[in-house]
Amino acid sequence: MALLEVRNLVVEIPGRRGTLRALDDVSLSIEPGEILGVVGESGAGKSLTGAAIIGLLEPPVRVAGGQILLQGERIDQLDHAHMQRIRGRRIGAIFQDPLTSLNPLYTVGRQLEETICAHLPVNAAEARRRAIALLEDTGIPGAAQRIDHYPHQFSGGMRQRVVIALALAAEPTLIVADEPTTALDVSIQAQIISLLKRLCHERGAAVMLITHDMGVIAETCDRVAVMYAGRIAEIGPVRDVIHAPSHPYTAGLMASIPDMTKDRERLNQIDGSMPRLNAIPSGCAYHPRCPQVFDRCPRERPELMAAGATRAACWLHDDGQASRTPEVAS
Repeated sequence: MALLEVRNLVVEIPGRRGTLRALDDVSLSIEPGEILGVVGESGAGKSLTGAAIIGLLEPPVRVAGGQILLQGERIDQLDHAHMQRIRGRRIGAIFQDPLTSLNPLYTVGRQLEETICAHLPVNAAEARRRAIALLEDTGIPGAAQRIDHYPHQFSGGMRQRVVIALALAAEPTLIVADEPTTALDVSIQAQIISLLKRLCHERGAAVMLITHDMGVIAETCDRVAVMYAGRIAEIGPVRDVIHAPSHPYTAGLMASIPDMTKDRERLNQIDGSMPRLNAIPSGCAYHPRCPQVFDRCPRERPELMAAGATRAACWLHDDGQASRTPEVAS
């Protein structure tokens, strides 16, 4: 049984001028101990998918269809009180900016201890012991002294280590990490990613890693889901998606990464931009930007289909379509 299973998830945003569909038929799963990367441009729906899983959608944003199952239990219809018991205990979260994830008025120790006491049957002394051990595990030197420091007394990298400790405090089975390294410099990014991989491997936790960085995906993840305009464009093992992308959008993302072994005057880019929610194109949402578009693409929306070792939502992989001569995108 998959640890997390998202089935045909639909998230909508009602408004005065109609209802916008921000996520449309998103399906994915994460196995115990697996790291699934979720990648795509800004506005693709990555963070919204994570927020829906954690149960942090702010009204009027709502889950309008589909199911979210954690260890076989449906959680998308639970009330606020039930989700509070799941958040932290069974699902941990790491957000992009560690400074906004921590309460500046409380010491990091108090925040760790309160989290531990809220979810685990321990007394105050045991909670403090566990909090110090967590800070040590996340690589904070002098943890026994620094536990009584405030967030502003830590550097950005150290604050992110505290946030990781908070996410792991109640020993959850799933971690949703939303851009956990974006605000950090490159050397600290590598340390945080290595730390997250090690701790999750040691504790058996699965991770949903949301990022823009294909390099982080390549270094960290077992599988990757590429999102575009609120849908999954391609999903499969990292090695196959990176080295042999099956969707033109994935190929465009990979081609946009600078090749340090070649001398180029211009970098590759994907023409155009992510469509607005009130202007999603008909058919395949990527077709206005796709260099391999043909007559079926604007008319019919493709579902995920087998594409070698991965699954891709592209008509190029439908029986009889691969031999079609593509038109040049205007």
